[in-house]
Amino acid sequence: MVHELKDNMAQRLMVALDYPDVAQAKLLMEKLEGIPCYTKVGMQLFYAAGPEFIRELKSRGYSVFLDVKMHDIPNTVKGGAESLTKLGVDMFNVHAAGGRAMMEAARAGAEAAAKHNPLLQMPLIIAVTQLTSTSQEVMNGEIGISGSVGDTVVRYAKLAAEAGLDGVVASPQESAAVAAACGPSFRTVTPGIRPAGSSMDDQSRVMTPGQAIRQGSHYLVVGRPVTAAPDPRQAALTIIEEMIQA
Repeated sequence: MVHELKDNMAQRLMVALDYPDVAQAKLLMEKLEGIPCYTKVGMQLFYAAGPEFIRELKSRGYSVFLDVKMHDIPNTVKGGAESLTKLGVDMFNVHAAGGRAMMEAARAGAEAAAKHNPLLQMPLIIAVTQLTSTSQEVMNGEIGISGSVGDTVVRYAKLAAEAGLDGVVASPQESAAVAAACGPSFRTVTPGIRPAGSSMDDQSRVMTPGQAIRQGSHYLVVGRPVTAAPDPRQAALTIIEEMIQA
């Protein structure tokens, strides 16, 4: 039972493979071998490594969140979603700021690919609300959105739910509000996770792993606290333990 609980919680930890090339990413995966965590592949690595690295991660048994944040006209996003679903990713994201029609198109593209090939699974489609690097001042003064960050996140989350998406990317500070607005099964993927004593780096809205779990976050995205740690494996195991104890 303890081992099962540990594995289940490990599957809620998304390790961000924020590397410029495949060699460094593979080295980390070797160090994490046997920990059934999710892997998050962002734009830098995906643009450098391409689809073949995603296929390799899948062949190793890892779930893959492809973090490419699509934001374009609906037809283009539909085509992109179809391609990512054919690639076999478990999760990908779009920007909620693209609007309801764009988000609906993303789901339509994924469904078309899954329907065409019954061996493919339908990926989770997640909408980005506000980046965790976005402060209140930036959102109001530079992006031009009035009100509070929390209100904007919830508004985008409701729109994503209406469009048929599976959840949102939001800071852990908004997880409880998203669950209240969209229901507990609507998933929250939360970057900005920093174990106690860690540097905030370029994040503005952060929480510890335990705090995020208590707030209701479904998946915790952790990058530098694992990837830049002297012992990445131990760092990941420590975070999982904190998640279990939450």
